[in-house]
Parts: sequence; structure tokens; C-alpha cells
Amino acid sequence: MTTPRPETLAKLTPVLTKRWLSPDAWRIGTYEQLDGYAALRKALKAHPDDLIQLIKDSGLRGRGGAGFPTGLKWGFIPQGDGKPHYLVVNADEGEPGTCKDLPLMTHDPHALVEGVIIASYAIRASRAYIYIRGEAVHAARRLRNAVQEAYDKGYLGRNILRSGFDLELVVHSGAGAYICGEETALLDSLEGFRGQPRLRPPFPATHGLYASPTVVNNVGTIASVPPIVLGGADWWKSMGTEKSSGPMIYSLSGRVANPGQYECSMGVTLRELLELAGGMQPGHNLRFWTPGGSSTPLLAAEHLDVPLDFEGVAAAGSILGTTATQIFSDQDCPVYATYRWLEFYHHESCGKCTPCREGNYWMVRVYRRILSGQGTHEDLDTLLDTCDNILGRSFCGLGDGATSSVTSSLKYFKQDYLDYIEGRTAPKLSEKTLVGAH
Repeated sequence: MTTPRPETLAKLTPVLTKRWLSPDAWRIGTYEQLDGYAALRKALKAHPDDLIQLIKDSGLRGRGGAGFPTGLKWGFIPQGDGKPHYLVVNADEGEPGTCKDLPLMTHDPHALVEGVIIASYAIRASRAYIYIRGEAVHAARRLRNAVQEAYDKGYLGRNILRSGFDLELVVHSGAGAYICGEETALLDSLEGFRGQPRLRPPFPATHGLYASPTVVNNVGTIASVPPIVLGGADWWKSMGTEKSSGPMIYSLSGRVANPGQYECSMGVTLRELLELAGGMQPGHNLRFWTPGGSSTPLLAAEHLDVPLDFEGVAAAGSILGTTATQIFSDQDCPVYATYRWLEFYHHESCGKCTPCREGNYWMVRVYRRILSGQGTHEDLDTLLDTCDNILGRSFCGLGDGATSSVTSSLKYFKQDYLDYIEGRTAPKLSEKTLVGAH
């Protein structure tokens, strides 16, 4: 196990995670002792437009994967239109490897609640929703308790802190569909319909929940709002890089000595994260990894020093995504890993569009052939051709994300595919998995 160097330890910037280890961190008493709801008091004295400008000045970008500028999204909401405005928090964290929002809601739910109140005040919303994944029972329980505590203390409800601002906050548990992490499918589900993505335009900023102006933000994005209000835009920009400001929670899993959440300034490298995590597990050497969850293109050991910010990862040919860094070693098979991810995307496809519904179905069967020792060289062309017909042609990003590991694994590890096809690697699946695969 490696010991981090002082300059690497300096990369740790606990902002969203600073209260996680405090006793009873999820209770309002602890939260108030540690700057809790101070940002709300400050925000309610400011004009809503000034808050939107503050978030714009901070450079905060969405923490849900897309990295869209948060203040710009808030500014899209038309004012004076006579319609109700809504804030919806996307807490439907369900992508393989992604695990930063659930611990945040479990350990520090009031950070999210306070962020919701400030964001709602800024966009003039009087009703807000937190849509949480149905399987996240413990996190939802903590969150609902925090909401009730906030109501009891006068931080939610009517005339919040005698400011004249009213807000009702509802925690809604979904039914466990990965597709509901897509914002328009989430809105349909919240309205009581089947969770399927909507055709855009129109966009949620003008026609969102109940066809009204709506902001949809990730948990980490909204939880970042209170510290920005307290610390200011310049303080926030002092962390991270010029175009990717602030800290980010990086979720390390897989073949590392100490997997977990590491909150660092954006721009940290995987080499530095591995150092913070105690290095690779004994007997394992890094071979491939995901910078932002299973929907982002794989990177290889040669990318150890790529800055993990929006621009750096994009320049390396991948996507920062949800900063879920899944670490695989020389004892792991990229072909089999891709197959397992495809099984997930095939299972979670909502079926609304043909490219995703049919493309993932058939790619799973091609992988079963290859991993059963029955693959052909033509199968590799079929996979690339199928990805080409899915990417950019699906109704939403689920289809696009499903192709990421296929194309990137073929780019970096084509020999592994050939070893299965040409018989140098023993089949990993039995022939019985081929039933219905042809």
C-alpha cells in the first residue's frame, strides 16, 4: 500500500464531504452547528437574479454527467410568464459504478435540502421534487427525515424565515428504472406515466413538469449551491481548473486497495487518485478503467495522467460523466466487462426507439457467441456497424452510452477479442448461453 505524498494529499478538497464523518451528520442539529442553513439566510436577503448570476460566475457545471453550466440552465427559466415553476432533483443514481449521490444523501441530506431551497428561490419555484431511486431505501429514509426536520424548523413551508418565500418539497421514490435517470423520462415518471424519454424540443426549461418551466439538476449540483453562496464565486473557482471549477467527488471502485469517495479539485489525475486510495490491490496492475461510469468510453493504463476534468477527459477520447472511476487490472477481461455492461443496457432499455431496443439486444448475443468460443471475425465488424447505427440515432443518451465500452474496448483491446475468436483464450461462457443467440 502506498502512502500519499503531501502534494497529492493537497488535492483533497472536502467541501460536500466535509461533514460526512461528523456524529449524526444527517441530523439538523449537527448540520446547523457546521454552517448549516447559513447560506439560506444569506440567499434570502439577495435578489433571485443575483443568485443566478453568482452561480454563473462560479462556473458550476452539472455533476450528473453532462457538465452543462448550472447558472445558464437556471437562466433559461422564463420569468413573469404566469406559470408555476418547478425544481426537480435527479437522485435516480443507477449507472454501474456510480455511487456519489447516495452517500451524500445518506450522510448529509440537509446539504441537498438547503440547496433545493436556495435554487428554488432563485428560479422562483414554489414547489420542488427530489426523485430518488426506488432501491435506495436507506438514503430515502434519511432524506425524508431531513425534509421533515426542515419543515419543523421553518426552513420549508410558508413564509420561510419570514422572507415571504413559500416552498413545498416532496421526496418521490421511483420504481427502479435506469431510464428514469434521463431527465425527460424522470419527468414523465414523476407525472405518473411510464418512464420514457420525450422528444426535444420543447425543452424542460419551458415545457418540463406538467408542461411548465422546470429546472432538472443532479444531487451533487444542487448540494454545491450552499457552499458557493457562503464562500463566493472566486473561492469556488480557486479549486479545479479554468473551465471545470470546484471540487468533484470521485468514486473509486474495483481493484484498488481502498475503494470509496475521494473529493478532489477537478483536474486531479487517476495516478493521484490511486495514490490517495493506497494504490492497486496487491498482485494487480492497472489495465483499463472508466473515467465516469459504464456509459463512458474506456481508457487504458497509458491515460494515468489525464486531468480528470471535462476538457481533459474529452481530449483523451472519453467523457468525465459521473466521475465513477472503475478500476480493472491485468487479471480482468475487457471483453467480458463490456458484455456485462451491455447486459445491463439491454435490460434497462425502455424500448421506445428501435436503435437502442434492437441494437443492444443483438450486441449482447454477439458477445455471447464470442465469449463462448463461437465468434467470427465478421462479428467485430457487426459490433462496430451496430454501434454506428445506435450512436446519435437513439431517442436519448442510454443508447449512446451503451456503445461507449464496445467501441473503446475494440480500439484498445482488439487482440483480446481475436484471442477468443481464434481459440487462444478459453471460452468464458458455456454454450448453453447461446440459446436464442443466433
